[in-house]
This record gives sequence, C-alpha cells and structure tokens, in this order.
Amino acid sequence: MSPAAASSRSSRRVSPVFLGIVAVGAVAGWAVWTDWSGTAGFAVFVFVTAAWVVSLCLHEYAHARTALYGGDPTVVDKGYLTLNPLTYTHALTSIVLPVLFVVLGGIGLPGGAVFIERGRIPGRWRHSLISAAGPLTNAAFAVVCTAPFWLHGLEGVPPLFRHALGFLALLQVTAAILNFLPVPGLDGYGVVEPWLSPAMRRRLAPVGAYGLLIVFALLFFVPEVNRAFFDLVDWVLRGLGVPDLETACGYDLYRFWQQPPSVCTV
Repeated sequence: MSPAAASSRSSRRVSPVFLGIVAVGAVAGWAVWTDWSGTAGFAVFVFVTAAWVVSLCLHEYAHARTALYGGDPTVVDKGYLTLNPLTYTHALTSIVLPVLFVVLGGIGLPGGAVFIERGRIPGRWRHSLISAAGPLTNAAFAVVCTAPFWLHGLEGVPPLFRHALGFLALLQVTAAILNFLPVPGLDGYGVVEPWLSPAMRRRLAPVGAYGLLIVFALLFFVPEVNRAFFDLVDWVLRGLGVPDLETACGYDLYRFWQQPPSVCTV
C-alpha cells in the first residue's frame, strides 16, 4: 500500500478519541440507569457531557461529509471525517463557551468548526446544504433522544435516566434552533448567504465575528427574547413527548454541585 493510500485511509478511520468518549458516555449512562454512582448528579453530568461532545462531533462531521460530496476533498486530509473532536476544537468556542452556556442557561452551543474551501464547491444549493447539515444532525439527535417519550416506551426506564435524556434533548433542540437562525456566524446564515447579492454579503460580513455574541446577549439580557426562545424550545419538546419536568430535573441534576429538588431524585 502506498503512503498516500495509507494516509487517506487513516484520514477516514474513526478516531480512538471519539470511541473513548462514546465509551465514557456509555459507562456513565449505565451508572445513571442503575443509579450505581453515589452521586447521581455527577453521573448525569458525565453522561450528558459525553453525549453532547459526541453530538458536536457528528454535527461537524455532517458539514464535512456533505462538503466532500459537494466537491471539497480537502476535508479528508484535515481529519474532519475521523470524528476526532480535537480536529474541530478551538479552545474558547469549543470548550469554554459551550460548557459555560450549558451550566448558566441550559443552552446547547455546538462550538466546533470545520474549514471548508468553498471555492471548490459549485452551485448555491450545495453551499446551503453543507451549512444545513450540522443543525439537521442536532435535530435528528433530538429525535433519537426523545424516542422513548414519543414512542411511549418509558415503562421500566428509571427516572434519573429519563431526566438525563430530557435535558440532553433540550440541548439538541436549542442547538438546532440557534444554528438555524439566519444570523452571520451561524449555520442558518450559511444556508441563505449563497442566495444574497454580493453587495449584501459584503455588508453583512463584518457582523459574522459578533453574530453569536449578539444572539446570546439578547438571550441573557432581554427577558422577552429569552422567554420567546424557550417557549419555542418547550413547544418542540412537548411535541416530542417530553414533559417540562423531565428537562427541568435533568438540568438541576446536571449541575451536581447543587442540591436538586427531591422530586428529581425519586
């Protein structure tokens, strides 16, 4: 096998780092299910965090895989198809901010990034689909997380595990909705940008560096915006069969350093 072929194969092989995170999440999920851990909240924290990182990797993988099909082969050599979170990582946007927003407000923020050579990709539809692939993956992840709820398969599922799934689903729904906003710097803007005039793109380009910060400032400091956003999130989750109590208890348990209400630990 030639060195080039070996390199190409290794650039597509699933990363041991990703598999390790999956394994940690599986063990933590078992601990939540069996209530084996002495601290239920800590087990929920590890399970949800590991699953969140897995969803982040799948979000970025979806962008990269769609870009590959769209005409950018460079995503292979960049390691984006390995699902290794380290290839998508930026210290601030990928680690600090996502954890901070989850802890402070229960908001899912996919903080990874894939750098796609857009000049290689012809056609506006392909560009839009590449941008939409990430948040669509979060939406699919939310559907999977909530399957026991909307399939009425909760019999025998321990309350702690239900709470954890409910909160994980909330993170996925918030991530999907936020990313679909047509704000520069978010995937939703990437969906509509190819259809804008060159003059409009130039006018909006400077906003891209601050778009996400503007959105979160509105969410945290404008009560009306916060209320409207979470009303929409709750409406989606209720449509998927997840009661408000499940997500609220999941959030309280996730913050294991605080004592959750007794109703959440029964």
